[in-house]
Amino acid sequence: MSTKRCYYETLEVAKGCDGATLKSAYRKLAMKFHPDKNPDDHTAEIKFKEINEAYDVLKDDQKRAAYDRFGHAAFEGGMGAAGGARGGNPFGDFGSFGDVFEDIFGQMMGGMGRGKRSNRGQDLRYNLEITLEEAFTGRSAEIKVPTMLACEACTGSGAEPGTSAETCPGCAGHGKVRATQGFFTIERTCSQCRGSGKVIRNPCKVCRGAGLVQKERTLTVDVPPGVEEGTRIRLSGEGAAGSNGGPNGDLYIFLSVAEHPIFQRDGHDLHCRAPVSFVTAALGGAIEVPTLDGGRSKVAIPEGTQPGRQFRLRGKGMPVLRSAQKGDLYVELAVETPVKLTKRQKELLREFDGESQAGTHPEAEGFLARLKEFWNGGV
Repeated sequence: MSTKRCYYETLEVAKGCDGATLKSAYRKLAMKFHPDKNPDDHTAEIKFKEINEAYDVLKDDQKRAAYDRFGHAAFEGGMGAAGGARGGNPFGDFGSFGDVFEDIFGQMMGGMGRGKRSNRGQDLRYNLEITLEEAFTGRSAEIKVPTMLACEACTGSGAEPGTSAETCPGCAGHGKVRATQGFFTIERTCSQCRGSGKVIRNPCKVCRGAGLVQKERTLTVDVPPGVEEGTRIRLSGEGAAGSNGGPNGDLYIFLSVAEHPIFQRDGHDLHCRAPVSFVTAALGGAIEVPTLDGGRSKVAIPEGTQPGRQFRLRGKGMPVLRSAQKGDLYVELAVETPVKLTKRQKELLREFDGESQAGTHPEAEGFLARLKEFWNGGV
């Protein structure tokens, strides 16, 4: 009688669960106990092997049906020796963590799927920093991108010029091989040609049989007005070249916007802080503030303006991406206290303070009234 743990218990799922639930449970456990995440943890390694073994059986409808009917006995006997030689895995090298790992990361790593590979080139990333002015107006930028291109010497075939790749003897050009274990037939990628169906006897001396060489390309990127921090621009087909004639990957440009010495951005709006003298704030007046397009705008300051008051300039903010609309510019006043006063200026200020009447400093007077109420216990 087998002493193995129930496969359903190993994957922590119910016996009648569907395929999606099974795969989800497997992904979660496999990532948790993967050896790369648990170095030198023998218990996690054993757990990882048990999870793979269970999933290899239950993900296949025929194997699952046999397991549901006969349990572990369905895979003993004819396959027992192979299972023992591989540490208890009844399917040896034919089932692995790779099928789900490819399902999750396949496109990012070049689109390799099950069976014969699609040979799509890798997607590439390029980080481009622009100024706030460039985000406002847009720009055309030239970038240099190191990437993998098809080898010109062998035209991407990987074979020395004058020779050609041969049909793989291991899979007869199919890219896959089949193995029968018990009453199951299992298909896997051919290890000799790695799924291409071809082998190269005389590799190209330039690319050493890879069919690809690394080069630096100069590309033009059009940055539209209104882009924000983290905006991603996709250049289709400008990524790494695919192997064996496969399609190129894509190039993704990730934008970052440098800090500006005057303006701070908040979505489509801009903010700036403008200092004014306390005389202007008290008596009123006007100031000029810059705008990001290089112009100037006049802001009227009413009499008795308090520090921190904001003035809104409509349509002077950032453009909305792919739109004719624009955000607003908010100007916050910072009333500046004068320094290095002359003797006469100090005398004038003392005279001013001595002639101040009730209502001259409404905020200070209101604060003092609240303090008295607090100190008197609210009476």
